[in-house]
Amino acid sequence: MSGPVTRSDVEPTAVSAVGGSPVVEITDSREAEVAGLRVRRALPRRTRRTVGAWCFVDHMGPVPVTEDGGVDVAPHPHVGLQTVTWLVSGEAVHRDSLGTEQVIRPGQLNLMTAGQGIAHSEESTQRYRGDLHGVQLWVAQPEATRHGAPSFEHHAELPRLDLGDGEATVLVGALAGASSTARRDTDHLGVDLVVGRGAVVVPLRVEYEHAVVVLEGAIEVEGRPVVPGRLAYLGTGRDELTVAAGDAARLLLIGGVPFPEPVVMWWNFVARSRDEVADARAAWEAESERFGAVPSGLPRIPAPALPWGRQPPAGT
Repeated sequence: MSGPVTRSDVEPTAVSAVGGSPVVEITDSREAEVAGLRVRRALPRRTRRTVGAWCFVDHMGPVPVTEDGGVDVAPHPHVGLQTVTWLVSGEAVHRDSLGTEQVIRPGQLNLMTAGQGIAHSEESTQRYRGDLHGVQLWVAQPEATRHGAPSFEHHAELPRLDLGDGEATVLVGALAGASSTARRDTDHLGVDLVVGRGAVVVPLRVEYEHAVVVLEGAIEVEGRPVVPGRLAYLGTGRDELTVAAGDAARLLLIGGVPFPEPVVMWWNFVARSRDEVADARAAWEAESERFGAVPSGLPRIPAPALPWGRQPPAGT
C-alpha cells in the first residue's frame, strides 16, 4: 500500500516547500499500481510536493480482496519518513523489522517511524474477504529526528469531534480541542471527516497550509467540486473551511506548517540529497543491518536502479 515514488510523480531533486495565501488549487491524482492494487496518488505531484510535512498520499480502493490475496506488499525499506495508514473498510496486517505484527481495521491508525531505517510489509490477514478501502500517507521527518531510531505505534481509539452535520476523527495533531496521541515530529494535522447532506464548517489554523482528498462522495469548496481522484490545495491563512455536500461524503483533511527543509524523494526514501538516497539503496541491496529483516513469507523487494546514476564524490 505504500510507495514507491517514481519520476512520474516528481523529479528526485531537492526542493523546499513554499506556502501561500488562501487558494483553491485542484489537481488530478496519478493512477498507479502498488502490488497489484490500483491507487490514486494525490501527493507528491510535480506541481505540489508537500502539504505541511505530508509528502505522500495514496488513496486505494475500494477494491475486492480475498483471504489469500489482494494485499501483498512485500518487505521494502524506508528512511526519513513516517507512514500513516487509515482504513475505511477492510483489514490488513503490518509486519516490520522491529518484530511488530499488527492487524489494522477501520477506525484504527498505524503509524510507523522510519528514522535512519526500517523495513516492513503489508499483507492480507488470511481471513478477511470483502472490500479494501483506505489511504496511506507519508510524513517527512525533520532534521531533528530523521536520523533517529525507528519505531511503530498502533492506535485502536482516536478522538472524535461533532461538527454539526459532520463528524471528525483526529488521526494526527489537534482540531478544536480534540488531540490525537499519535506521534508528531512536526506541527501538522490529519483528520478524517464524514459529512452529511448540507454544509460543515471546520476550524483551521491560519499558519497551516491545508489540502483535502475526497474518499467517498463529492463535496464543494468555495463552489469548486472535489471528487475522488483529485486533491484540493487550500493554501495558508484560513481560520475555517466550509465543506458543502449534496449527499453523504467522506474526506481527508491534511495540513501543517509549511515544511522548511528541502527534500529528495525517490522510491521509498525521503532524504535531503541524492547521495543519501544512494547510500540507503546500497544498504538495502546489501541486506545491511540498517534495515533489519521482516518476518514475512513474501520475498523482499529489490531496489530499482538509481535514475541519475551514482554521483562521484565532490572534488573528483
